[in-house]
Amino acid sequence: MAAVSRCARTPRGLLLPRAGPGISVLAAAPSVLQQNRQVHHAVIPHGRSGRSSVSGIVATVFGATGFLGRYVVNRLGRIGSQVIIPYRCDQYDLMYLRPMGDLGQLLFLEWNCKDKDSIRRAVEHSNVVINLVGKEWETKNFSFEDEFVNIPRSIAQISREAGVKTFVHISHLNASMKSPSKYLRNKAVGEKAVREEFPDAIILKPSEMFGREDRFLNHYANMRWFGGVPLISLGKKTVKQPVYVIDVAKAIINTIKDPDAKGKTYALAGPNRYLLYDMVEYIYAVCFRTFIPYPLPRPLYHLVARFFEMNPFEPWLTRDKVDRFHTTDMKFPDLPGLEDLGIEPTPLEQKAIEVLRRHRRFRWLDAELGEAKPAKTCPM
Repeated sequence: MAAVSRCARTPRGLLLPRAGPGISVLAAAPSVLQQNRQVHHAVIPHGRSGRSSVSGIVATVFGATGFLGRYVVNRLGRIGSQVIIPYRCDQYDLMYLRPMGDLGQLLFLEWNCKDKDSIRRAVEHSNVVINLVGKEWETKNFSFEDEFVNIPRSIAQISREAGVKTFVHISHLNASMKSPSKYLRNKAVGEKAVREEFPDAIILKPSEMFGREDRFLNHYANMRWFGGVPLISLGKKTVKQPVYVIDVAKAIINTIKDPDAKGKTYALAGPNRYLLYDMVEYIYAVCFRTFIPYPLPRPLYHLVARFFEMNPFEPWLTRDKVDRFHTTDMKFPDLPGLEDLGIEPTPLEQKAIEVLRRHRRFRWLDAELGEAKPAKTCPM
């Protein structure tokens, strides 16, 4: 009989070394017994890298059905992580997420964001929690304060109580209490609330993100149906620094892997800054559409957006979105960015074709991107 075999399972499910004659099991692994949470094979990395391996990450991703969420789930799934996806939508709206992980690695859990017990069930077995909850407009059931302050505060508090090791919160580059946008003001309050409840939280502040399903480049490209593009001050007083959505997803994964990232705040922006006018002009050049800008005063722009807000479904334009899109992106030279996470920022000119090809006329579908003149950039 061997002195020590590989392992034994206690009634609580903890993995303990099996002791031989004269060896106490309790003395063999005191550090394991001191843990409040059960040890599961999903948090023990093993196997080769890839979807069929086990990375040791068990992540709960709140807001996984959103624009950024699908890329984060895909990145987690491709390294072999187990992902818990709380959802409130119809189950058929989750179908596109199911192939992103190996069999049994994606777990879907119906949850109520205002019920703390529901949140607790979603995070109790995870060592990583990622909060991507957000929406671009308010509803009668959820205000911006609910989406960006109250819900993140509850998630952060319960995650800390459950013993979660890593908490990642997504804010916005322009989050500020002085912003004219209610969206951005509540984002700033949400950062403070998360930091108070979970001091070691990792806060990421991306600028406006672009990608295939975005509401940024596609938004301006669709404005052609209005006979032109309305811009406050013709967009020549607003500077934007958009970031590629996949770069943000990579940043989230890299912060999870980096033990030194805990408690830090990262400013994530693209490599180039553009006047809003020049950026929109480039969008229409890639689309091979006629660019017809015209100045529109802010009060009149708000009046137009107010009609869209009356839509009982998803409003295409809101007054808050007008203010947010015409806010110059702030600079944070003292905060780490994508380069500090080992990510080279992707320029807009490299990936814009992925988003904008669908807006071209049929005769221009196969035209090369190089035929569009690159957008003018502003000094960093």
